[in-house]
Order: sequence, then structure tokens, then C-alpha cells
Amino acid sequence: MRIAVASDHAGFRYKMKLVDYLRERGHEVVDFGTYSDNPVDYPDFIHPAAIAVTQGQCERGIVLGGSGNGEAMVANRVGGIRCAVCWNEETARLARAHNDANMISLGQRLLSEEQAIAIVGTWLSTPFEGGRHIQRIEKIEQIDRQFLK
Repeated sequence: MRIAVASDHAGFRYKMKLVDYLRERGHEVVDFGTYSDNPVDYPDFIHPAAIAVTQGQCERGIVLGGSGNGEAMVANRVGGIRCAVCWNEETARLARAHNDANMISLGQRLLSEEQAIAIVGTWLSTPFEGGRHIQRIEKIEQIDRQFLK
């Protein structure tokens, strides 16, 4: 799978750990930055990663920051993105199974490295359940078409 990754300075260390984790499992990683722990503005890195996912250049995306909240907000401004802030494996499982999340956001200040890796592993291995959830995803897409042009 081709996966976009991006972070700000507060998520940089975990981003690099996750890049290694993903590559070790055979995924192709497209790193949109940042490339150090020097202070930066997260929209500059998260927005291009989200665009790559919505345009099909990457199948999924993982973004990181201190809390992950701002990063998810930026990603979700891009039509077609369903980015969930995940703080444990269950939120990652539900984000995929019920919401067909094509991106997740993690907070380096709120998770251990082991938790972050477990969350990503769960998210990547969980399929979308479809069924009753499809109509809800379609409604999200209708909102995208109406308001996020």
C-alpha cells in the first residue's frame, strides 16, 4: 500500500518511527515532511499529504502532531478525506470499520511509541464493514461536494 505521512515538529519523532515500521511491512511511504523537530506550521505539511490521498496518489495517510487535533482538522478540510484522531486501537478499528477512514491523526504527546505503532497496525489491518455504514459515508461525500469545493 502507498501511504502518505506528514507531521509537524511535535510529531516528527513518531513519524520517523512509523516510516520505518511501514517500510518494514512492505508499504511504500511518501513523506511530506517535516524533516526535523524544528518548529513549523503543520498545515504546510498536512495539506499536501491529504491532497495526495484524495487525488489517489496515496491510498491512505497518517499525520502526527502534539495532540493530532490540528492535523486532523487540516486533513478534513480536503474533500474526500475522512481523518480520525485515534488514541487507542479501538478508535483505530472503528475509524476503519465504521467510517472508512482513509487517514488517521496521532498525538505524539498523548501516546507511547508502542501505542502509536499498535494503532497504525490495527487501522491498516481493519477492513471497512460496509453495510449500514455506506449510506453514512455517502452523506459525508454529499457534504464534501456541497461545501468543500
